[in-house]
Amino acid sequence: QVQLVESGGGLVQPGGSLRLSCAASGIIFNDFRMGWYRQAPGKQRELVATITSASMANYADSVKGRFTISRDNTKKMVYLQMNSLKPEDTAVYYCHAENDYGRRLWGQGTQVTVSS
Repeated sequence: QVQLVESGGGLVQPGGSLRLSCAASGIIFNDFRMGWYRQAPGKQRELVATITSASMANYADSVKGRFTISRDNTKKMVYLQMNSLKPEDTAVYYCHAENDYGRRLWGQGTQVTVSS
C-alpha cells in the first residue's frame, strides 16, 4: 500500500521544539524527493523544506536556521526538527513525496500548534 504517514505534531509553547516524522511505504524511497509543507487556517499550503535522496536540503526563508529536514533511506523515514517555534508556525504539516516523473504523494497531515 502506497502511503505517507506523519506523526509528532502537538501543542508547544513559543520557543519550544517538536520533531515530526513521516513513514513512507509502498514506494522506492530513494527515487523520491521528500518534503514538508504546511497550511495555516485561511492560507494556502506552502513549502517548508525539501530533501533529495542524497540529502541535499532546501528551506523556506521563514524557517531557515530553525528547522532541519533529514531522511533515513534505510528506514524510509523523513523528519522535520523544528526549534525556536513561533505562533506563526501553527499549521497542519504535510509530508510530501515527488519523483522525477511527476508522481506526487501526500500524507494526511499532522497539527502543530504553537501557543502559550
